[in-house]
Amino acid sequence: MEEEAVIVGAGICGLATAVALKRVGIRAVVLERASELRTTGAAILLWSNAWLALNALGVTDKLNLLYAPIERGFFTDVKTKSTQQVVYASKERDGPRAVHRKILLQVLADELPLDTIRFSSKLTSVESIVKDGHRISVLRLHDGAIIKAKVVIGCDGVHSVIAKRLKLSPPVRSGRSGVGGISVYPAGHGLSPNVQQFVDVSKRAAIIPLNDKEVYWFLVLQTTPEDKDIGNDPESIQRAVMENWAKDFPLSYLDIVQQSDLSTVSFASLMFRYPWDVVLGTLSTENIVVAGDAMHPTTPELGQGGCMALEDAVVLGRHMGNSLDPKGKLRPGDVGCALGKYVGERRWRTAWIIVGSYLSGWVQQDGSGWWMKFLRDLFYKTIQTRVINLVHYDCGRLPNRMGTSL
Repeated sequence: MEEEAVIVGAGICGLATAVALKRVGIRAVVLERASELRTTGAAILLWSNAWLALNALGVTDKLNLLYAPIERGFFTDVKTKSTQQVVYASKERDGPRAVHRKILLQVLADELPLDTIRFSSKLTSVESIVKDGHRISVLRLHDGAIIKAKVVIGCDGVHSVIAKRLKLSPPVRSGRSGVGGISVYPAGHGLSPNVQQFVDVSKRAAIIPLNDKEVYWFLVLQTTPEDKDIGNDPESIQRAVMENWAKDFPLSYLDIVQQSDLSTVSFASLMFRYPWDVVLGTLSTENIVVAGDAMHPTTPELGQGGCMALEDAVVLGRHMGNSLDPKGKLRPGDVGCALGKYVGERRWRTAWIIVGSYLSGWVQQDGSGWWMKFLRDLFYKTIQTRVINLVHYDCGRLPNRMGTSL
């Protein structure tokens, strides 16, 4: 089989990239090793930069009626009980929205032709050959299928096969893990539409209403080798949160954890790529590139993993849209230039997000001495708002084949 573009991975980044390419007239195939859309993570917080990207992709109308903006957040110190307020919304922009990950994936998938996503397609190798003076990629799948592609886009997550193909340094463990789930209240939960965060030494938790009946909760904590052995059993994870990791947290938080839909509960070690590996590493070749977590895995303190993936999709689509010939086919000679421009636009921004996320986590969770308490209090009163401003970013719009914006 021969394809214009092959995207590896059908997560948020992979599906958004396929939609972006479709908008600019490029046919893409998405290879997904799972048998269906994966929904690990239950929910995701989408900031204004993500919403602008979704608007460029043309799907915000399907999400606006389901999810309202969050105007403010409250940060409570578990030990001192003191609370700081952060205002997210302003006249210029809405606050973030908490969105079901599964619904977001389905909305993106619905924008694509039915044969775009090929499930149960495990990539085993990627080779490069020269054809008619231009480099193309040959992908071999576990079932024996062979696909030739003018461009390969790795959206295959933290343990990306495509990132390894580019010889990017592997992500490293942050020393923290993330736990989360969705709690369901058939009669309504009665919570205000705000983010409630609880911070303790080495721990940070939050509850975020998704709608009138569902609440997304999470916990980020420093973990030990024993904690990592918890496995994937939802009941064990829930019990560990309530009886160990968050036992000193407010009852309002523990009650929500107890109400969890166990099918949504998950536990994972948090990883990130050193920012200098993003700045100095090889993120693309003549016809291969990475995006999303395959490029810039980051810790979750700024809530930017999925948001940056959506930005990537729009920026990559914008540059790839300028590589089409009059018949709507990719010009192989222009693909490398387009990928280089995309990488150049994304490299430093994503590196700064990695730095900002890691430092935010360090300030919020590490240390119990007086100076760390002082720094943490200063962070919430002054620095937090400036850090949040880092995420408010417009990645631009998508061109059509005639060069105007959509």
